[in-house]
Amino acid sequence: MDLGRLAWISTVGAALITALLLLISAYYGYAALALAVGASAAINLRD
Repeated sequence: MDLGRLAWISTVGAALITALLLLISAYYGYAALALAVGASAAINLRD
């Protein structure tokens, strides 16, 4: 696994954790934004 792919996986993971924490705190709009960021980063993981 190359360093670039590892960086994108870390970004997606951080965005998902952030979204989960925001959902728990009832910040639904910001949670949706964090999910959008995670989805955008996940696009870079396609082969």
